[in-house]
Amino acid sequence: MALLVMKFGGTSVATLDRIRRAAKRVGREVANGHEVIVIVSAMAGVTNELVGHVQETSPLFDAREYDAVVSSGENVTAGLMALTLQEMGIPARSWQGWQVPLQTTAAHAAARIERIPTDNLGAKFAEGMKVAVVAGFQGVSPEGRITTLGRGGSDTTAVAFAAAFGAERCDIYTDVDGIYTTDPRITRKARRLDRIAFEEMLELASLGAKVLQTRSVELAMRYGVRLRVLSSFEEGGDEAGTLVCREEDIVESNVVSGVAYSRDEAKMTLMSVADRPGIAASVFGPLAEAGVNVDMIVQNISEEGRTDITFSCPTDQVMRAERALNEAREHEAISFHDLVVDTEVCKVSVVGIGMRSHAGVASRMFRALSDEGINIKVITTSEIKVSVLVDRKYLELAVQALHNAFGLDRAPDAAQG
Repeated sequence: MALLVMKFGGTSVATLDRIRRAAKRVGREVANGHEVIVIVSAMAGVTNELVGHVQETSPLFDAREYDAVVSSGENVTAGLMALTLQEMGIPARSWQGWQVPLQTTAAHAAARIERIPTDNLGAKFAEGMKVAVVAGFQGVSPEGRITTLGRGGSDTTAVAFAAAFGAERCDIYTDVDGIYTTDPRITRKARRLDRIAFEEMLELASLGAKVLQTRSVELAMRYGVRLRVLSSFEEGGDEAGTLVCREEDIVESNVVSGVAYSRDEAKMTLMSVADRPGIAASVFGPLAEAGVNVDMIVQNISEEGRTDITFSCPTDQVMRAERALNEAREHEAISFHDLVVDTEVCKVSVVGIGMRSHAGVASRMFRALSDEGINIKVITTSEIKVSVLVDRKYLELAVQALHNAFGLDRAPDAAQG
């Protein structure tokens, strides 16, 4: 009997009515002959509320107790979903992470999945269970403590179960009906993609698209899990939503598949750094130790033994970065004249596997921004993406201009012409 994994996010299970709607979808798959593993998130808003309780109770909280509290929201949803399915006459049972057991590292609040044994759930399916409702986002450490996987961890849970059980497909139900060429809130011309390659989705997720968690896409690509993103609020057949799949499963695609953005970026420049062997390690080592997520990096040509180093990071990590760099200067690990910070920038990126075989993408991107009077502050490239930092006030204009420049409102065959 074929097995499906179906994941429902917080908005999809926000109320009892929405849980019933989701349960009906599960019931249809059971009626079609599938066994189903359902992964559920906490009801919308619950996790934020629980996090608030923890922070109010203990600002310097014990991460182990943090996990014990914030994981409870998924337990409630799993139990309610199982009860709803039982009321529909479907043999279902809820499972918490430790009952599976979903084995993780001991890094509380940011654990990584190490192994999912299939024995317990497999035995229950053999006994006649049709649906296993598993609390997403949570697992168990080697010490037997509850762990959580970080924000968006239920996506990762779902893909990991699909890989462990060899599922036919992993369906991710959200409040949007698929992956779009860009944020539809910015341009009405945004078009839903029927298919997108794992690599493209991974880049889009890491660059700011929030439909799928980055680690879930990494897992899907590694284990070849076919992912489908679709809306829990709209009806659709087997072709609904967007399929995230291998590149060879896509017949036609645009050179550029999507435009992503990250609004809350900062640009930091170390002015007149002493240029010597190992200087990059001396700069970025302290930043890494301070937990600063450095993204784009540019180093100017050295002149008279001095150089400038520019990098970007999230705006909420600027103070941490400043402290780390100033402490490194005090300890004479690095030498620089000034640290210039610009917190009014954003990152805009174009992504597409077609870039591998088509020249001129960067040129077209820069021309489109130039035509709108948008100055580029920093540029980075990879095999399938080009990213730029621009003033944040131009974010919407930049996204719209690039979406138009690459014809993303049109289907691949039309856009290529």
